[in-house]
Amino acid sequence: MNTSILAAETPSPVMPHLAEVILGLVAFLLLLFVISKFVAPRFEKLYAERTAKIEGGIEKAERAQAEAEAALQQYKAQLAEARAESARIRDDARAEAEQIKEELRAQAQEESARIVAQGQAQLAAQRAQIVAELRADLGRHAVELASRVVGESLEDEARRRGTVDRFLAELDSVSAPAKS
Repeated sequence: MNTSILAAETPSPVMPHLAEVILGLVAFLLLLFVISKFVAPRFEKLYAERTAKIEGGIEKAERAQAEAEAALQQYKAQLAEARAESARIRDDARAEAEQIKEELRAQAQEESARIVAQGQAQLAAQRAQIVAELRADLGRHAVELASRVVGESLEDEARRRGTVDRFLAELDSVSAPAKS
């Protein structure tokens, strides 16, 4: 029996004293209260702030990406518009160059036609002048020759003119069929 009483009074290595258990429980509850009252709300607040920053950063990044995409689309549209505008300007310039070229060609042809017509008119005038001079010379020589052949003077102007005109008319009638 002695051993059993001694065994009952000796503390158990597995089981702590009741005072230690109560003290541990009070300390645990006190620590739980402090953590739940002060530490946990602070951690929750920091967690909420960090979550908001991350979500805000993600939203900000998504907005920036959407803005960049919109700017890229706007840039592409402006680039396409600029290309179309440059093509239109180039086509207009080509059309204008063709028009100017045609106008210059028409002016050159008109100038050429004018020069040719002026040359032909000058040739016709010179031909008429030469023909008139030749007729006058021919008439004078014919009158002299006729005066020598006939033996009388053809000084009378009316007579001489009639003779010369008859001679030239005969000359023209003879030379006209030969030209045709």
